[in-house]
Amino acid sequence: MRSAYKHLWLGAMLGVASTLLFAAASHPPEMPRYRFVNYTTANGLPNDHVYAVLVDGRRVWAGTDDGLAEYENNKWRTYTTRDGLAQQAVLSLALDSRTGDVWVGTMGGLNHISGGSIIETYTQLNSGLSNNIVYGVSVQGDNVWVATAAGACRLNLNTRQWSLYNDRNTPMREIWAYGVSAQPDKVYFAVWGSGLLEYNQETRAWDVYEDPDHETEMVLFKNQGLIHDVVSSVSYVDGIVWASTYFGDSRYDGRYWHNFLTKDSGLPSNFTNYVKGMDANHAWFCTDKGLAYYDGKNWAVYTPSLTTRKPEMLVRDAEGNLTHVPVTTAPANNYILGIDFQGRDIWVATAGGLSHGILQP
Repeated sequence: MRSAYKHLWLGAMLGVASTLLFAAASHPPEMPRYRFVNYTTANGLPNDHVYAVLVDGRRVWAGTDDGLAEYENNKWRTYTTRDGLAQQAVLSLALDSRTGDVWVGTMGGLNHISGGSIIETYTQLNSGLSNNIVYGVSVQGDNVWVATAAGACRLNLNTRQWSLYNDRNTPMREIWAYGVSAQPDKVYFAVWGSGLLEYNQETRAWDVYEDPDHETEMVLFKNQGLIHDVVSSVSYVDGIVWASTYFGDSRYDGRYWHNFLTKDSGLPSNFTNYVKGMDANHAWFCTDKGLAYYDGKNWAVYTPSLTTRKPEMLVRDAEGNLTHVPVTTAPANNYILGIDFQGRDIWVATAGGLSHGILQP
């Protein structure tokens, strides 16, 4: 009789345990949900291909394939070459937080906007700009740091002097600089084929971080260094470096590396156009298959489905459990090129429009 009761008790306990496990698996971690409002040429955008987005308080700037768009008070304004824009394709944007001025990198030079007007245009013919194709801009203090198709450069706003950085005076092997992120202590450049370059502002010394297996598409050395030498962007925030490549992504805390791949993370694709860190543990990854958010443990992906084109949100917890979260909106396109933050909201640059993600309660 005791044996029978024992088996009944064990069965009941196993049933309870199974129920608890199922309940845990059916309740994914709380991740931010957004209602996406999408802007295209149908409602004010000059071109649906948006390379970059920049938030300045209530004002939002979008760099498109056909001009620079400014959105404020539910109205659009477009800057074109007729307004002094160096070239119609706008690749990068940066804000001078001290003055509110905006720096605009185009396919034909660098523009400076102040007080709502383009007041300066820099090209390789009229200034010390390394190259007219400006992939990245970052403003820190009195310096404007620029990443171009022929190396990097710096404009000192006080002296108006330019400094050039290329394969002659840095560890840069290739000179395609794709991104730059500047802080008071260090400046990081994402370089196509040369990894990450670090400039120490105090010592003026350069360092370089490369893939230990030197561009091999197979990852041979997990977490032992930068995941790939073809670096598409870099974000340096709170002493942490986030780097994106077309073969995965990396996080570096000054001592240890951590790499992210689709096979062992929530990334929807290893092909990452852009990364933006929020702090030491939170970052957004802009891939060719959707927008990914990482909170240090868990992942969320926001995208129109690659098969049905319907809005989709996928959550992956730290143990690798996947959950589809019902949503009714998604970014304008799965090919994501940039992101910026407006309070708790996000603005997303895609190949099919500009998307405003409004955080839902």
